[in-house]
Amino acid sequence: MPHEATLLKQEFGTVDTRVERLNARYKHHSATSVLELALRDRELGRIALVSSFGAESVVLLHMISVMKPDTPVVFIDTEMLFQETIDYQLDLIDRLDLRDVRRIRPSRAKLDAHDPEGLLHQSDKDACCDLRKTQPLQEALGGFDAWITGRKRFQGATRASLDFFENELDTRIKINPLAYWAPSDLQDYMINNRLPRHPLVAKGYPSIGCAPCTSPVKEGEDPRAGRWRDEEKTECGIHFVDGKFVRVPLKGDAA
Repeated sequence: MPHEATLLKQEFGTVDTRVERLNARYKHHSATSVLELALRDRELGRIALVSSFGAESVVLLHMISVMKPDTPVVFIDTEMLFQETIDYQLDLIDRLDLRDVRRIRPSRAKLDAHDPEGLLHQSDKDACCDLRKTQPLQEALGGFDAWITGRKRFQGATRASLDFFENELDTRIKINPLAYWAPSDLQDYMINNRLPRHPLVAKGYPSIGCAPCTSPVKEGEDPRAGRWRDEEKTECGIHFVDGKFVRVPLKGDAA
């Protein structure tokens, strides 16, 4: 029996063709409309939400809980997260009645081989992100044709031209329902729906990643200034060359 991705291609065309058609179809829709319709759109196949359970994650998690609570939610536990993030995740699962949250961890064998002391982030942050986040994420998404992200245009230069739908390596489609939202839209949604905030937000962390590489942000600073502070790095485990993801090989890996 043909793989579902093959069947999607046979019925709807290549990933590029579908992305172009989907962006045209949903061009004038709102964020909530894009998400609700995408969850039912046959062109997208099997869909998961990838969530960090960070500062703004509750918005999409709440939308999913209302629209389709059995949507798989993939949470990458890098084993370097703040304890507050783990506690917040458990609280949201219960409050929102999320029915299929998959807590994914990095390979123990790879950690033992490449980061046995948990200090790789001090010498090679890209390799650490790849080992602890990107590789586990790619493996977790192997059974899906599309995934939902919380990325937004206002978050920086690498995200300034985001569309609702993106081609990921001609393999999967990324869905960015909040691409055109402003910070005020996020705040209004959380307030209007009485959603609990990540506890670190009140302590000066508007963007939250792994504990060793996330610091508080001062008033007036860019919200993502606390991520890999004083580094050129701007994306968490996602690397772009001509707009596409590139894996960072670890020492000892085949090229």
